[in-house]
Amino acid sequence: MARRYQRLNALAVTHAKTPGMHPDGDGLYLQVAPGGSKSWIFRYRLNGRKTPRDMGLGPVRLVGLAEARSKAQEARKLLLEKIDPLEQRRQGRAQRAADAAGTISFRDAAERYIKSQAPGWKNEKHKEQWGATLENYVYPVIGALPVNLVEVGHVMKILDPIWPVKTETASRVRGRIESVLDWADAHRYRKGDNPARWKGQLEKLLPAPTRVKRVKHHPALPYRELPGFIDLLRKQDSIGALALEFTILTAARTGEAIGATWDEVDLSARVWTVPAERIKAGKEHRVPLSYRAMEILFMMREGRMNAFVFPGLRKGKPLSNMAMLGVLKRMGCGHLTTHGFRSTFRDWAAECTNYPSEMAEMALAHTIGNKVEAAYRRGDLFDRRRQMMRDFASYCGGVEGPA
Repeated sequence: MARRYQRLNALAVTHAKTPGMHPDGDGLYLQVAPGGSKSWIFRYRLNGRKTPRDMGLGPVRLVGLAEARSKAQEARKLLLEKIDPLEQRRQGRAQRAADAAGTISFRDAAERYIKSQAPGWKNEKHKEQWGATLENYVYPVIGALPVNLVEVGHVMKILDPIWPVKTETASRVRGRIESVLDWADAHRYRKGDNPARWKGQLEKLLPAPTRVKRVKHHPALPYRELPGFIDLLRKQDSIGALALEFTILTAARTGEAIGATWDEVDLSARVWTVPAERIKAGKEHRVPLSYRAMEILFMMREGRMNAFVFPGLRKGKPLSNMAMLGVLKRMGCGHLTTHGFRSTFRDWAAECTNYPSEMAEMALAHTIGNKVEAAYRRGDLFDRRRQMMRDFASYCGGVEGPA
């Protein structure tokens, strides 16, 4: 009978070269990337999820086989208690950050706010409702986050899924977040604009509750199917196929990609700068270019026809916005949309990496909080986003060049 557990040994780990997931057993895998780098992954399911979650346990150069098995065992113990090990790790990091910063977590702030206000509430039910809505919708996202680090991106992550379908509840949740953050500001645990404020803030990002219509989401490819899809896409011989791959690799919107001009691209710095007037958020957006994205640009430069990176059939015009949809239809994927690959990227970042959610939101050119935006302007997060996009290209099946 074949061994189900501890299939690997030190020699096998050292000599593993084939890209893919090599099982040790009971959820622990040695992951070999196309470029040859190796890392440990613990794969698990919780609460009946059909899609498993991947928890990174560290690179092989730093974490040996014995230590990887020990970390996987700790994660299994948490699963026995119905605790998500990824969320437990994220909350632990956030709490340590809060302790170091001399502030408190959002959960602590909320509990103190409720305790201070409860004597003035008419009945106990109101207090229970407050706790229930925060427990169900807010704490899973920002409960352990230092209250001074809560930004618009966090609030939108909470409200986006429920605003179209549970508008009344979502509106209450927003108001309760706003109240907690106002309390934290008054007690000097944070300062600055309240990211949950409706007037002048969220009213610009969300439709008014009285005008909400059910949102039809763009069909998205599950992130686990993306490498296989990219492999088939690269067999398509057309500008539309190259434009679609470039759009996926850069997590760009359709209009941003087909409207890209050569004067927006700095090939030496490997940066594509989309001007503010072509960005939905109205702010200039810098896109770090992976090795494969650069390959596509060099291919397009060889046959350059006009100012557009992806020229169309009409003289002086860019590629039609239907060209990429045509590629999808020819591939038998007519049920997908180009925009949906942005959701695929977002799911990959959340499920397969430890990059902060703000960084993924930034890669999508979504509106983000002032503090994160300030860090971006200094270039710190841009360098980290460059590595994130390299990792994404590697996941898609690209062979990355030197950093």
